[in-house]
Amino acid sequence: METTTPTGAPRYRPLAFGVTRADLRAGDAGVQYLRAEQPLQPHGHRLTDRLVHWATTDPERLFMARRERLADGRTGDWIRVSYGQALQAARSIGQALLDRGLSAERPVAILSENSLEHALLSLGCLYAGIPWCPVSPAYSTVSQDYDKLRHVLDTLTPGLVFAADGARYARAIAATVPAGTEVVLCTGEVPGRTHTRWPALLDTAPTPAVDAAMQATGPDTIAKFLFTSGSTKLPKAVVNTHRMWCANQQQMRQSMPVLAEEPPILVDWLPWNHTFGGNHNVGLVITNGGSLYIDDGKPTPALVHETLRNLREIAPTLYFNVPTGFEAIANAMQEDAVLRRTLLSRVRMFFYAGAALAQPVWDLLHRLAEAEVGERIVMGTGLGMTESAPFGIFVTNPEVKSGHLGLPCPGMDLKLVPTDGKVEVRYRGPNVTPGYWRAADATAEAFDEEGFFKTGDAVQWIDAADPHLGLRFDGRIAEDFKLATGTFVSVGPLRAKIIAAGAPYVQDAVITGLNLHEVGALLFPTLAVRKLAGLPDGAPLAEVLESDPVQQWLQQLAQQLAAQATGSANRIARLHLLIEPPSIDKGEVTDKGSINQRAVLKHRDALVQAFHAGQLPHTIQPRGDQR
Repeated sequence: METTTPTGAPRYRPLAFGVTRADLRAGDAGVQYLRAEQPLQPHGHRLTDRLVHWATTDPERLFMARRERLADGRTGDWIRVSYGQALQAARSIGQALLDRGLSAERPVAILSENSLEHALLSLGCLYAGIPWCPVSPAYSTVSQDYDKLRHVLDTLTPGLVFAADGARYARAIAATVPAGTEVVLCTGEVPGRTHTRWPALLDTAPTPAVDAAMQATGPDTIAKFLFTSGSTKLPKAVVNTHRMWCANQQQMRQSMPVLAEEPPILVDWLPWNHTFGGNHNVGLVITNGGSLYIDDGKPTPALVHETLRNLREIAPTLYFNVPTGFEAIANAMQEDAVLRRTLLSRVRMFFYAGAALAQPVWDLLHRLAEAEVGERIVMGTGLGMTESAPFGIFVTNPEVKSGHLGLPCPGMDLKLVPTDGKVEVRYRGPNVTPGYWRAADATAEAFDEEGFFKTGDAVQWIDAADPHLGLRFDGRIAEDFKLATGTFVSVGPLRAKIIAAGAPYVQDAVITGLNLHEVGALLFPTLAVRKLAGLPDGAPLAEVLESDPVQQWLQQLAQQLAAQATGSANRIARLHLLIEPPSIDKGEVTDKGSINQRAVLKHRDALVQAFHAGQLPHTIQPRGDQR
């Protein structure tokens, strides 16, 4: 099968792009405004109507499935929930929540991971018009001090707290949930505390009151609260209204016409406490009558086998993941014919977010697809955030390169503002949050005088001569800094370059050098360095990172980066592999695995100082730089 077009260009599986042209106008002081030429089409006023539509027109259609959890920790066969069953459960659960007098002032907090019960409780909240908040499970299960969980619950003042597994969440609940707050569990218990069993909600008989409550909801009704990752401060509760969610789903349908061409089938692990998994993916399933298979795997060595098992069995039509997930899948497909055949059989688009995708991974995915099906699969990407519901910017053609963002979705205006030598992108549109819950000062600070949300993201044109190609990412403005010489260091592009050059051994890089005379990079390694070291399984990580093969590779990386440098702002003067993994307690990493540069620098300041003072063992400098 030919893998190129008659013109010699790579052949891609057909995929339409909805926004390919935009209007650009100039403002004062170098400000520019960018808007898609395509207007936003009419859309619904509440997401619940789409659930009711599919449950009424095709009640047997699969809504969601998850593998049964077996007693020994393994997973079994798929347990399936149809749209008809989902609506029936939503009405019962919604009635139970109304009976408890819950509201935006006393919402539902969900502490546990993605599950069918989590999904049905969310739908019950949605139907009854009672906001819910999916809380990062890591705040309960990884954290040891529970500070972020305590802050979340203090902000919300929930009237009901849900956790699927009482034993797994017992310590967190005991430490943070007030004694008078109802706790609902599927299994297990919290010692010394009464709780409600899950069937008590599910078996509640609905009355006309719950249907009336649904009809009383509208565009301004708060659907849910989603907390920010807390990159620089404690997490903030982002208000998510029905208008935001519905408008954003229509924006997605127009930007990605594939959503309307056939009901999407997803195999997805992305956490619902994050806007990518919980708003973007769950929302597109409900809106378009799709089916979501909950993947209990993750892109980690301990859990990726579950993802691969699911993808050998279920062929998605769209596949979403983070860069580390695509890397694991690409590597596995090289030897796994069943995985290649199933995953590539009908997938129309890959889509990544959360961090930069290394070019070697991108290239490997293209090679595997060309060998298996004779064409590449488009790798979609863009830019969004919790405050934009989240879809904001999407690529305009199949020739996507790392860092490309594209053009704004229909109905959303971008404001491009020169800021500290960069250009910040700001958002205004029906998908943008009205603000942060119970945080008036933070809300006022987040918007400018024209009502645009200040994202803190920097962008550049892909091609300044052709604005219709759109924008590319230029890092986070808050991460950038100056050297002692006054030279400005652009962290985002430099970090992406290091990760790409360091593949497959570098998971992420933290750029150092604030107010110093040189730039350094602290590297979080991948598990692939263990194979590189050639040491026995189970060898301490310190021995692995200090081994001769790993240190020789690090020296080669230092030389490669030095040869590519054009000046002090992008010349890496020293490198060091970190033994201690990023800490979620200290805010160094999100539950999706994204590294918080500022938090790492703050909490490892002594290490950074020793690093630049030449006092940190096994620090590598480019040859000729040693002092």
